[in-house]
Amino acid sequence: MSEKSLNLIKEHDVKWIDLHFTDARGKEQHVTIPAEGVDEEFFEDGQMFDGSSVGGWKGINESDMIMRPDDSSAVLDPFTDEPTLILQCDIIEPSTMQGYDRDPRSVARRAEEYLKSTGIADTAFFGPEPEFFIFDDVKWKQDMSGASYQINSEEAAWSSDATIEGGNMGHRPRVKGGYFPVPPVDSSHEIRAAMCNAMTAMGLKIEVHHHEVATANQCEIGVAFNTLVKKADEVQRLKYCVHNVAHGFGKTATFMPKPLVGDNGSGMHVHMSLSKDGNNMFSGDGYGGLSEMALHYIGGVIKHAKALNALTNSSTNSYKRLVPGFEAPVMLAYSAKNRSASIRIPYVSSPKARRVETRFPDPSANPYLCFAALLMAGLDGIQNKIHPGDAMDKNLYDLPAEEAKEIPQVATSLTEALEALDKDREFLTKGGVFTDDMLDGFIELKQEEVDRLNMTTHPVEFDMYYSV
Repeated sequence: MSEKSLNLIKEHDVKWIDLHFTDARGKEQHVTIPAEGVDEEFFEDGQMFDGSSVGGWKGINESDMIMRPDDSSAVLDPFTDEPTLILQCDIIEPSTMQGYDRDPRSVARRAEEYLKSTGIADTAFFGPEPEFFIFDDVKWKQDMSGASYQINSEEAAWSSDATIEGGNMGHRPRVKGGYFPVPPVDSSHEIRAAMCNAMTAMGLKIEVHHHEVATANQCEIGVAFNTLVKKADEVQRLKYCVHNVAHGFGKTATFMPKPLVGDNGSGMHVHMSLSKDGNNMFSGDGYGGLSEMALHYIGGVIKHAKALNALTNSSTNSYKRLVPGFEAPVMLAYSAKNRSASIRIPYVSSPKARRVETRFPDPSANPYLCFAALLMAGLDGIQNKIHPGDAMDKNLYDLPAEEAKEIPQVATSLTEALEALDKDREFLTKGGVFTDDMLDGFIELKQEEVDRLNMTTHPVEFDMYYSV
């Protein structure tokens, strides 16, 4: 299929085609080619490239790979001076002409196909809520002479005595005081509006945008749900817009889960439901208006949560947000309305909108792998009728210590999550969705990040141990 792309090229006199794909870590990559060379055959043949240069992928002795563009993903780039068309690509293995087993988008496609093959449902819907920060300036250093980082934000609570060009106006949210204030306390309203305009131009449907809880400009832009692969594509487009609009305003945006010490981190709550023949399979007469299928889906997510963490919370920084005893969704319980539980059943007025919300993921996750893994865990729960037990409607942050110990929790480090993934992977490899080779490569890639952090002396260690 090439009709959409070729029509856009002709209608907008497109000069360049930007081919996007996502690496194992979740970062978008791209290569640009002249539009004049793009025809119907191009959408069949794709673009050759060197896969050995992508972290966690091919060895140099088998580096040739194919980017096959998805015509349905075609969208004009709102940030380029020359008319440019962006196409999301699947990575194809030349020897088989099938999706490469380590390509995240191909994994997500296989997850959708596996869902259909089970007969449980024909469609999985995902609605993630990635949060982010917008800073004025950020610096860091790490070498043999020392390590440091510094965040500058005119909106931050710590800037109350800062000398600012044009004057310090004093309107800023306190620590944990950023939820919903109007401007000028909410200093990023116009920036978020510009981000929303760019996202709309790229085909995303905006539902809401607002300041989030943390000081120093924490934000959220809510976008409508979609099917698995399309929603993962949209997360990548959202990030692309957030980064580029912030850059255009002379700011810098980050989806890092925990850039600030002592204030809220950035999560990515993921809303999920399954549909068959247009009917919401999660709607029923059980707890919170859920069906038995939905409860079993929750049971699968809870059972495999620590293995999921490697894919839903895939940075070492993720576990500075997921700390027991603070306002983070670490307890593996479910509840209606209770936001202290790691799985929530949101209140909705229509049974058609019934869904479950998993609250422990964060935006450092690769969205294709995150959504595919959550789906596979939920399907395992349905197939094995894993009931999640009774709902927990108490405030989990205020439970007595003895009672809190009885509730399972998410992984406490990326190391623990990777070990869990290595041991608990069978639910992911069903139907060849994830392969052992892909998971081994992912674990190896992420272990390198763990090792680098473990071998780096931290400034806090000087404070704790220098005088021993």
